[in-house]
Amino acid sequence: MKSISLRIAEELAVKESQVLAAVGLLDEGATVPFIARYRKEVTGMLDDTQLRHLEERLTYLRDLEDRRATVLGSIAEQGKLTDDLKASINEADTKTRLEDLYLPYKPRRRTKAQIAREAGIAPLAQALFEDPQLSPEGEAEKYINTDAGFTDVKAVLDGARQILMEQFAENADVVKKLRDYMWQNGIIRSRVVEGKQSEGEKFADYFEYDEAINKIPSHRALALFRGRNEGVLQMELVVANEETLASHPCEGIIAKHFNIENKNRAADKWLADTVRWTWKVKSFTHVDLELKMQLKEAAEEEAIKVFAANLKDLLLAAPAGAKTTLGLDPGLRTGVKVAVVDATGKLLDNATIYPHVPKNEWDKSLKILAALCIKHEVKLISIGNGTASRETDKLARDLIKQFPQLGLNSLVVSEAGASVYSASELAAREFPDLDVSIRGAVSIARRLQDPLAELVKIEPKAIGVGQYQHDVSQTRLARSLDAVVEDCVNAVGVDLNMASVPLLSQVSGLSSVMAENIVAHRDMHGAFKNRRQLLDVSRLGPKAFEQAAGFLRIANGDNPLDRSSVHPEAYPVVEKILAKIGKPITSLLGDSSLIKSLKPSDFTDEKFGVPTVTDIIKELEKPGRDPRPEFKTASFKEGVEEISDLKTDMVLEGVVTNVTNFGAFVDIGVHQDGLVHISMLASRFIKDPREVVKAGDLVKVKVMEVDVKRRRIALTMRLEDDSRDQIKQTTREPVQQKSRQREQARAAEPMGNSAMADAFSKVLKR
Repeated sequence: MKSISLRIAEELAVKESQVLAAVGLLDEGATVPFIARYRKEVTGMLDDTQLRHLEERLTYLRDLEDRRATVLGSIAEQGKLTDDLKASINEADTKTRLEDLYLPYKPRRRTKAQIAREAGIAPLAQALFEDPQLSPEGEAEKYINTDAGFTDVKAVLDGARQILMEQFAENADVVKKLRDYMWQNGIIRSRVVEGKQSEGEKFADYFEYDEAINKIPSHRALALFRGRNEGVLQMELVVANEETLASHPCEGIIAKHFNIENKNRAADKWLADTVRWTWKVKSFTHVDLELKMQLKEAAEEEAIKVFAANLKDLLLAAPAGAKTTLGLDPGLRTGVKVAVVDATGKLLDNATIYPHVPKNEWDKSLKILAALCIKHEVKLISIGNGTASRETDKLARDLIKQFPQLGLNSLVVSEAGASVYSASELAAREFPDLDVSIRGAVSIARRLQDPLAELVKIEPKAIGVGQYQHDVSQTRLARSLDAVVEDCVNAVGVDLNMASVPLLSQVSGLSSVMAENIVAHRDMHGAFKNRRQLLDVSRLGPKAFEQAAGFLRIANGDNPLDRSSVHPEAYPVVEKILAKIGKPITSLLGDSSLIKSLKPSDFTDEKFGVPTVTDIIKELEKPGRDPRPEFKTASFKEGVEEISDLKTDMVLEGVVTNVTNFGAFVDIGVHQDGLVHISMLASRFIKDPREVVKAGDLVKVKVMEVDVKRRRIALTMRLEDDSRDQIKQTTREPVQQKSRQREQARAAEPMGNSAMADAFSKVLKR
């Protein structure tokens, strides 16, 4: 049996020693970001992706070992643990295989087979199985047991059949063969429940639907399960032309495994019937449940993967930077909520204006906004993309046009999750006397300044960039998204003297309690002057300091290195460099020509090798560099403000709001995101849309087709193609493919007030 470390090493294609080193660090409480950044020599350069896989597999395989021990102990207690069985159990490399082997020995209620065994019928079952020449009826007469309830030949033979059926159905090798066959050849057949046609219209694409179980993509699988759970769909696992077959192929698999064949012997028909009932009554139920669960788990895994990838792109979106910003939370009847925050995100002022229907106070609203911008020297305007966002964007552009001396720039941002933050306990503590709607405007302003710092305050699931997120395992989803947030925060780094509690809580090694204590210490004693002062914070000891210090930045502290990602433990390496060049740290930082002349190998020792020293030198060139992209804004076309303004072949600039397995949604400034289907993302074949785009990208798209009534916009990024040809190509697709495209529009559900979710309700026209 391979060790856990060896198995993981083979999966990652690395040395076992690397895995053992990483496991040791994880067991000591080190986080993945810390290990990936500051323990490269120890793990042999394992990156964060490899470490996340390692961490996940380590948990799974350790659980497998615990279960293996339980299974072995249970079978041993029954006195049934043979050497061969023990070897098979020890070789089981998945939980599924382990449970297959344990199935015959699992404690259970008394079965019909067990009752028959207790009545002494087991020898009859074995005799008929081993010698089909025997007459079932003739042999059964010998086993009639009136006291046990087996009063006639029919009852005795039924008891013998139950014994063999259980024996056949619980054979681990047979279970595996049946499972493998049905996974490769099975078809999921979906039909509408009678009378549910109107109620379940949103699942219409699945009223008459068949697809190979191993080919169903995640969004369709999750749609099927939701339809079933809502009582609209019936799902069956079948094989092709099952109704016309003389016998099910799986019956043949069982018969072949146990060498049962029809040679016109006395017991052959009885044994064949036993095989048929084994499949229908026992094996199929087990395989059907297991494969549907396998399909659901695979779909959930893919959906979670997509959600995590989109969340990462959103969190690592380019920040506009530390500039005084005016946040606008659009609304019609209730007005537009206004909040002004300074360069650090601190609320300076707020108001409510009513530029739109029914009050139409356009000029008055402009005056209020202009006064706020002049008073606080506002540089940026951040507009939420919810209801009335386009009208509010027009208001902002009018403000910029009328007051060019202010030098304003405006941008529409996703307000996904802003309402969740507004009503949260965190927002209530920060702004106890502020109206909930104004809190939303504050969040909208801050997320333009620094998306990461603001979005970490919101539960990842509430940000709304996933498919069927409420249908997947919430535990697995939360674990995956939390890992994404942790990786993103630590990749960027955190300003120790400005970060909020939620942001600090995501730093490697820091708990929420430690984060609260850091802020409390900062409020009481003032800004931190150096990283070492962290050790004065209550409940933050040497271990937490080791994990966190390198990810915390101090902009104007005692030591210039404290604003970099160089870990305090590695400061001696920098001192070596300074000693060799004979210059102070202030002269070294940012001097590219001098830094590029340094050789990492000249400064290594037994603790810090070439990888770490290389990272240190790179950081000295651009201390505290932000890995996020440069801030850019899309320019929406003048005069194109409503979906009705769109024309075929119109080329527009837009922002990718979401990426799914079937394409990308793009905001082109008309209140309705358009869909670039995966086939329209590039001229070459694309398997994954993320090969071409990610959330937040600025892209040029061409309008293929517009359905104003249904508010659907079909876009293409293949600008050189003729839209008419592309539409013809679409209309030539098989009916089932079109049906799949329509369903892809339903791949996400409404997520509270998340405007991002609106994008998922549109797709290519039928």
